[in-house]
Amino acid sequence: MMSIAFRSIGLGFGISAAIFALFHFAGPWFFLDGRRPFQLNFTAGATLGLMLGLLMHRILQAPRKAAVQAMALVAVPGMLIMAAVGSHFAVFFPRLDPALDKVFGSLMLWFYGFSLAGALWVARRA
Repeated sequence: MMSIAFRSIGLGFGISAAIFALFHFAGPWFFLDGRRPFQLNFTAGATLGLMLGLLMHRILQAPRKAAVQAMALVAVPGMLIMAAVGSHFAVFFPRLDPALDKVFGSLMLWFYGFSLAGALWVARRA
Protein backbone atom coordinates (compact mmCIF):
# COMPACT_ATOMS: atom_id res chain seq x y z
CA MET A 1 0.00 0.00 0.00
CA MET A 2 1.24 3.46 -0.88
CA SER A 3 2.14 5.61 2.09
CA ILE A 4 0.41 8.85 2.95
CA ALA A 5 3.49 10.84 1.91
CA PHE A 6 3.52 9.42 -1.62
CA ARG A 7 -0.23 9.89 -1.99
CA SER A 8 0.09 13.48 -0.74
CA ILE A 9 2.87 14.36 -3.16
CA GLY A 10 0.99 12.68 -6.01
CA LEU A 11 -2.13 14.62 -5.15
CA GLY A 12 -0.05 17.81 -5.04
CA PHE A 13 1.20 17.22 -8.58
CA GLY A 14 -2.34 16.38 -9.70
CA ILE A 15 -3.78 19.58 -8.22
CA SER A 16 -0.95 21.56 -9.84
CA ALA A 17 -1.74 20.03 -13.21
CA ALA A 18 -5.44 20.82 -12.77
CA ILE A 19 -4.72 24.44 -11.79
CA PHE A 20 -2.37 24.83 -14.75
CA ALA A 21 -4.94 23.39 -17.16
CA LEU A 22 -7.69 25.55 -15.69
CA PHE A 23 -5.71 28.76 -16.14
CA HIS A 24 -4.37 27.67 -19.54
CA PHE A 25 -7.82 27.08 -21.01
CA ALA A 26 -10.00 29.44 -18.96
CA GLY A 27 -7.47 32.04 -17.82
CA PRO A 28 -9.12 35.05 -19.45
CA TRP A 29 -12.27 34.40 -17.40
CA PHE A 30 -10.30 34.63 -14.15
CA PHE A 31 -8.81 38.01 -14.89
CA LEU A 32 -11.80 40.12 -15.83
CA ASP A 33 -11.54 43.84 -15.15
CA GLY A 34 -13.26 45.21 -12.10
CA ARG A 35 -13.47 44.82 -8.39
CA ARG A 36 -16.19 42.15 -8.25
CA PRO A 37 -14.41 39.49 -10.38
CA PHE A 38 -11.25 40.08 -8.34
CA GLN A 39 -13.13 39.58 -5.08
CA LEU A 40 -14.93 36.51 -6.44
CA ASN A 41 -11.62 34.91 -7.49
CA PHE A 42 -10.10 35.32 -4.06
CA THR A 43 -13.28 34.21 -2.31
CA ALA A 44 -13.40 31.09 -4.48
CA GLY A 45 -9.68 30.45 -3.87
CA ALA A 46 -10.14 30.74 -0.12
CA THR A 47 -13.25 28.55 -0.12
CA LEU A 48 -11.75 25.82 -2.28
CA GLY A 49 -8.50 25.88 -0.32
CA LEU A 50 -10.28 25.70 3.01
CA MET A 51 -12.48 22.83 1.80
CA LEU A 52 -9.41 20.97 0.58
CA GLY A 53 -7.66 21.43 3.92
CA LEU A 54 -10.69 20.39 5.93
CA LEU A 55 -11.18 17.25 3.84
CA MET A 56 -7.52 16.33 3.28
CA HIS A 57 -7.45 13.60 5.90
CA ARG A 58 -10.49 11.98 4.30
CA ILE A 59 -9.23 12.33 0.73
CA LEU A 60 -5.92 10.69 1.63
CA GLN A 61 -7.43 8.34 4.24
CA ALA A 62 -5.01 9.65 6.84
CA PRO A 63 -5.46 10.14 10.57
CA ARG A 64 -6.75 13.58 11.58
CA LYS A 65 -3.50 14.29 13.45
CA ALA A 66 -1.57 13.83 10.18
CA ALA A 67 -3.73 16.34 8.28
CA VAL A 68 -1.20 19.19 8.46
CA GLN A 69 1.72 17.05 7.36
CA ALA A 70 -0.34 15.57 4.54
CA MET A 71 -1.54 19.00 3.40
CA ALA A 72 1.99 20.38 3.53
CA LEU A 73 3.15 17.56 1.27
CA VAL A 74 0.30 18.40 -1.11
CA ALA A 75 1.05 22.13 -1.02
CA VAL A 76 4.83 22.02 -1.52
CA PRO A 77 4.83 20.63 -5.09
CA GLY A 78 1.98 22.96 -6.00
CA MET A 79 3.64 26.04 -4.58
CA LEU A 80 6.97 25.23 -6.23
CA ILE A 81 5.40 24.52 -9.62
CA MET A 82 3.12 27.55 -9.47
CA ALA A 83 6.08 29.75 -8.48
CA ALA A 84 7.93 28.55 -11.60
CA VAL A 85 4.83 29.13 -13.71
CA GLY A 86 4.39 32.60 -12.20
CA SER A 87 7.99 33.57 -12.88
CA HIS A 88 7.52 32.66 -16.56
CA PHE A 89 3.87 33.67 -16.72
CA ALA A 90 3.92 34.98 -20.30
CA VAL A 91 5.50 31.75 -21.56
CA PHE A 92 2.93 29.49 -19.92
CA PHE A 93 -0.09 31.74 -20.52
CA PRO A 94 0.58 33.67 -23.74
CA ARG A 95 -3.07 34.81 -24.05
CA LEU A 96 -2.92 36.60 -20.70
CA ASP A 97 -1.36 39.94 -19.80
CA PRO A 98 2.09 39.24 -18.27
CA ALA A 99 1.37 41.84 -15.58
CA LEU A 100 -1.18 39.42 -14.11
CA ASP A 101 1.61 37.23 -12.73
CA LYS A 102 1.30 38.98 -9.35
CA VAL A 103 -2.41 38.27 -9.13
CA PHE A 104 -1.85 34.65 -10.14
CA GLY A 105 0.86 34.22 -7.50
CA SER A 106 -1.27 35.86 -4.82
CA LEU A 107 -4.22 33.66 -5.70
CA MET A 108 -2.06 30.54 -5.43
CA LEU A 109 -0.71 31.60 -2.04
CA TRP A 110 -4.25 32.40 -0.91
CA PHE A 111 -5.49 28.93 -2.00
CA TYR A 112 -2.62 27.00 -0.43
CA GLY A 113 -2.63 29.15 2.72
CA PHE A 114 -6.30 28.46 3.34
CA SER A 115 -5.79 24.76 2.64
CA LEU A 116 -3.04 24.62 5.27
CA ALA A 117 -5.25 26.55 7.72
CA GLY A 118 -8.07 24.05 7.16
CA ALA A 119 -5.75 21.11 7.76
CA LEU A 120 -4.43 22.78 10.91
CA TRP A 121 -8.00 23.17 12.17
CA VAL A 122 -8.69 19.45 11.57
CA ALA A 123 -5.46 18.37 13.30
CA ARG A 124 -6.07 20.60 16.32
CA ARG A 125 -9.55 19.15 16.75
CA ALA A 126 -8.21 15.57 16.75
